[in-house]
Amino acid sequence: MQPGNETAAETSTDEEEPLPPFSVQMAQQLGGVRGLVESSIPITLFIVVNFLGDHFHWWSLRTSLIVAVGAALSMAVYRLARKEPTRHALNGVFGIAIGAYIAWKSGDAKDVYLPGMLLTVGYVLGMLVSVVIGRPLVGWLWSVTLDGGATRWYDNQRLRRAFVWLTVLWAVVYALKLGVQVALYRDSSADSDDLLGIARLALGWPPYALLAALTVWQARRILRDEPAHAPADEPAS
Repeated sequence: MQPGNETAAETSTDEEEPLPPFSVQMAQQLGGVRGLVESSIPITLFIVVNFLGDHFHWWSLRTSLIVAVGAALSMAVYRLARKEPTRHALNGVFGIAIGAYIAWKSGDAKDVYLPGMLLTVGYVLGMLVSVVIGRPLVGWLWSVTLDGGATRWYDNQRLRRAFVWLTVLWAVVYALKLGVQVALYRDSSADSDDLLGIARLALGWPPYALLAALTVWQARRILRDEPAHAPADEPAS
C-alpha cells in the first residue's frame, strides 16, 4: 500500500461517524411503533374473533381465519399503495396465511400458531450452531441491521465475546418461549387454544424488545469504550 493510501485510510477511519442515538437504533431494530403494531394486528384479531366465535357460537373457525388473513392483506396493500416499506406487513401476511391454511385443513385453531413454533425451533438451532462455529448469529444480525454490514463486531474481541453470550441468551429465551407454547399446544383442555393465543402475544414482541434493547446497549457500550481507529485485539506497538 502506498503512503498516500495509508494516510487516506487512517483519516477515513479516524473520522468514522458516531453511532446513532440509542432510540434511533432501537427504532431501526424493532421497525418503529407502527411496525410493532401492524405485525401484531392479524394474530390479535384472530385470537379475539376466534374466542368470540368459539365461546358464543357466532361463527366458525373459518371466519376467524378469513378476518386475520384479510387484515394482514389489507395492511400490505395499503403500504404498497402509499409506496411505503412493506417488510412487516408482508411478514404478517406470510405467517398468518400459512398458519391459517394449516388450521383450516385440520379444523384446530391451535394449528394457526404451528408455523411460528417451527420457526422458533429454527431460530434456537441456528443460534446455538452459530455459537459452536464461532460466528454468533446475533452479532451478524446486529451488523446487518444496525452497523451497515461492517465486520468490526468480529474483529473486536470484546464485541465478539459479548455477541457470543448474547446469542446464547437469545437462544435460551426463545427455547423457554417455545416450551411454554408446546405445552399449551399439547394441552387438550377446552381453553387451551385461547391460552396459547394469549401466550403467543405475551411471549412475542415484549421479550424480543427487551433482548434487542440489551443487545444494542451492550454493543454501544463496548464501542464507546474502544478507540475508533484500532480493534481491541490489535497488539500494542
